[in-house]
Amino acid sequence: MNRPIQIVPSVLPADFSRLGEECIALEKAGVDRIQWDVMDGNFVPNLTFGPDVIAACREHVDVMFEAHLMVANPDEMLSNYIDAGCQMAIVHVETTPHLHRTLGRIKELGCSPAAALNPSTPLDSIASVLDMLDMVLIMTVNPGFGGQAYIESMESKVASLRNLINEGGYDVDIEVDGGISASTIAGASAAGANVLVSGSALYKYQEGLEYGVQDLRRIANEAQLG
Repeated sequence: MNRPIQIVPSVLPADFSRLGEECIALEKAGVDRIQWDVMDGNFVPNLTFGPDVIAACREHVDVMFEAHLMVANPDEMLSNYIDAGCQMAIVHVETTPHLHRTLGRIKELGCSPAAALNPSTPLDSIASVLDMLDMVLIMTVNPGFGGQAYIESMESKVASLRNLINEGGYDVDIEVDGGISASTIAGASAAGANVLVSGSALYKYQEGLEYGVQDLRRIANEAQLG
């Protein structure tokens, strides 16, 4: 059974001087949730949003927030970002030697647990904790910067994960993040991803955000149905 397609914008391409207004515009455009790419300058070579920024934006919208924690020590930051209003916390398996414990902590804090895998990280790393996850994020670029080219070979990884989830009977979404556009979203969706993160490509739609969200959703739905 196909899982509902969800279109999730990254706010990395947004105007940082007016993030509250940007979130309002995204919510009005019909996005399913908003992804906050949290970078610490250590795990990835960039710095982005602190919890205070997210908390300030949380007051303006009701749409779900997810925190993509591209940080070296996610356990130390979980409560800050959850308290800021993020309803899903995504931790990288490459940063969490005790992933089972970390996912349990996220759930204890009343948040939806998710795990992210870099392109070179094998699926074996999350196979034993699928029963604890609400979502797995397969990175389709190497994390750290927006606007990178989509790694098409990750589609086979998505397909293998979808088979693993289906065979185990797990209730788990698959998200892809990196280079998702009108020209790449079909391949990711057909492979089994149902949560699709688009940043630069969504903001480049000349027809506006609402048209972009609808167009990406249409293409993904058509690809999912085959």
